[in-house]
Amino acid sequence: MRIVKNGDVHVSVPIGMSKSQVERFIEEHADWIAKARQNTSERQQRRMAFFQQLPLQTTAQKASALRRLMTMVAPMIERHAKEMGVSPKRITARAMISRWGMCNVKTGSICLSYYLLLLPEWCVEHVVVHELCHLLEPSHSARFHALMDRYFPRWREARRETRKISL
Repeated sequence: MRIVKNGDVHVSVPIGMSKSQVERFIEEHADWIAKARQNTSERQQRRMAFFQQLPLQTTAQKASALRRLMTMVAPMIERHAKEMGVSPKRITARAMISRWGMCNVKTGSICLSYYLLLLPEWCVEHVVVHELCHLLEPSHSARFHALMDRYFPRWREARRETRKISL
């Protein structure tokens, strides 16, 4: 049983279990469900408050965010791309809240979230290196993690810090 982001309860049930058994199980765990829903709601509210710190409603706000983001990441990209022997073809930014960045290996383009501006610089650098590593290894395989270990040894710590800040 789990609570999804919108507060719905999802229950996985073995084949053959009767509806009454499922209902009884849910009733027996009503307190857990209420507490889990409350925690989920609070987490969602904290998350939205985090992202609302960066206004992106107008074209001017987005342009300002883009300038600030590129000023911060351009030196990181230049340094790490050179060290890694990669050359991203295009760097763009979008207001993404479900991911910090993404890499299209086929086109060699990297897209970064404007919301990186809300993170400490070393956490932003972790995302930059992560996306550049995808130009060498598309999947999150052992080879990818070895590349991350080589080019940004503190990546696990940065990922933990980023999750702690943004959740």
